[in-house]
Amino acid sequence: MKKLSIFLLGLLLLTSCKKEPKYVFYFIGDGMGAYEVLATQMYNAELKGNIGIEPLCFTQFPVASLVTTYSATNGVTDSAAAGTALATGHKTKNGALGVVNDTTKVNSIAYWAKANGYKVGISTTVGINHATPGAFYAHQASRNNYYQIAGDLVASNYDFFAGGDFIDPENKKSRAENYTESAYSIIEKGGYTIARGYSDFEAKAATTDKMVLFQAEKKGDSLPYAIDQTDEDLSLADITRAGISFLTKDASSKGFFFMIEGGKIDGAGHANDAATEMYEVIDFDNAIKVAYEFYQQHPDETLIVVSADHETGGMIVGNGAYALSLKTLANQKCSAGAFTSKLKNLRIKNQNKVSWEEVQALLKEYFGFGDAVKLTEAEEAALKAVYDQTFQNKEVQMEESLYENNEPMAGEAKRIIDKKSSIGWTSGSHSAGYVPLFAIGVGAEAFNAQVDNTEIPVKMAEIAGYVHE
Repeated sequence: MKKLSIFLLGLLLLTSCKKEPKYVFYFIGDGMGAYEVLATQMYNAELKGNIGIEPLCFTQFPVASLVTTYSATNGVTDSAAAGTALATGHKTKNGALGVVNDTTKVNSIAYWAKANGYKVGISTTVGINHATPGAFYAHQASRNNYYQIAGDLVASNYDFFAGGDFIDPENKKSRAENYTESAYSIIEKGGYTIARGYSDFEAKAATTDKMVLFQAEKKGDSLPYAIDQTDEDLSLADITRAGISFLTKDASSKGFFFMIEGGKIDGAGHANDAATEMYEVIDFDNAIKVAYEFYQQHPDETLIVVSADHETGGMIVGNGAYALSLKTLANQKCSAGAFTSKLKNLRIKNQNKVSWEEVQALLKEYFGFGDAVKLTEAEEAALKAVYDQTFQNKEVQMEESLYENNEPMAGEAKRIIDKKSSIGWTSGSHSAGYVPLFAIGVGAEAFNAQVDNTEIPVKMAEIAGYVHE
């Protein structure tokens, strides 16, 4: 009996001494499969003249595993169903956001954190009412209900939001349905201060309890691709830094939960744009470095989990030869979308009478063709054929991916440089491929095995001590 009492006392002490993280980071790389991570590391190694990998910050975390991503209705998930699984621990049908069976609301780990007295931040490089960020605060039968999702943002009462901008803030897609005022007006009436750009954030952060941070200039609902950004643009690392600052400004706070999405990895995958994809993964890693620096200051109080909602594009590293040439991608200086804009400007300037030599000059400047990247006769002929079909006042049929409409010349240039770098693609959509998971900090060892995406938020909540459904 005495031995049993000692055992129970020891068990009680062990339970009471269980360490719970005060600060929880949840990084989600939208469309970032295992091959996207591998390709980026091998690309970085080649830039240094090596064969192998140059590790990213997050790939050096002590815990690594694989995640399955299928939805409740499809072997290949969409971002809404995957986001819902990663946020709430529930499978749902493709297209649904924060609900199961169309109407049954399911709450997210962000909601649980807020209900347990923690500060909450939700951020992304795309629209803040896009699928993945929306899954952490919204409840909609369709991910396309952007205006209603923005309304759910106010209802969440979370502390910090950041992203490119709102998608459809004026509800132009269905204005007849429940439209009263713009999303900007709604969130300001809900007590949120809008900041545009990092400088504006710094000027306003001290005087508000709830903040929505957007890019400085309205350039669409997403941040520019990292490959296209200038020093004036808001980056995901900036957003992460701003979020940490805002969520820790109250010294009496219990701590925070902070979700950060690298949302444009997915867009590059849909466009099969390998160089742009590499830059996005590196940009994502740069944001994680900011969190890792915070972790180094608070190693006994912080958990960082990095994963993805699904893989996009069916990327393959290697296309038949027993060699790679990933460093070739370094010659691409802008995304296919940005190159399309440059071609459009050239058309406008020359009233659509653009010479082949002018197009060749752009291809040399932004893809290295004919200079650092030597073209075969077949590749030169393919580019010239596209020119003959689409320039000199001829009607142009744009190449469509999920988020982009690109000039055929941009598409052909991208396909050539991808092939020369040994990157292949199986589709312009999602795949069912494994996505990775990396973790460091308090409780990270719980992820040291293959998991389903629904297990991640539940495990994180248990580690953090969030009381939840």
